[in-house]
Amino acid sequence: MEITITEAAKDYLNHKLVPGDRLLLALDDGSSKYSKLGGTCAIGNKFQLVIADTPDPDYTEPLASNTKLNLTTGPLELSYLGHGLALDYHSGMLNLHDDSGVLDGAVTIDFAQPLPADEQARREEMKALGAKVC
Repeated sequence: MEITITEAAKDYLNHKLVPGDRLLLALDDGSSKYSKLGGTCAIGNKFQLVIADTPDPDYTEPLASNTKLNLTTGPLELSYLGHGLALDYHSGMLNLHDDSGVLDGAVTIDFAQPLPADEQARREEMKALGAKVC
């Protein structure tokens, strides 16, 4: 799969990344190990860029781009991404869209911090975030 990254998005990402960083395009809807959000209204319409210093075996699908970024995604994410995929930056936000329209107008970017493996800790964390998600 290919993604076009606009000049504005390149500039923004260049201020966030150091050489050698890997970027993972991950869902941020509760289905990803990096997601702290969740709820039925978020399925497939929230994305995040995760900065990782090592490869993640769950995110090995390459996203070819017009940059030198090492950008990959996962098989689940691919089901939500279509032809004409592009990442732009304007109005202080990263925007992900394809030929079908806007996929996420507020893509976040953060360092890799997988959710706790312990299910009880995850439940408590989701409860604490409950007022912030649907």
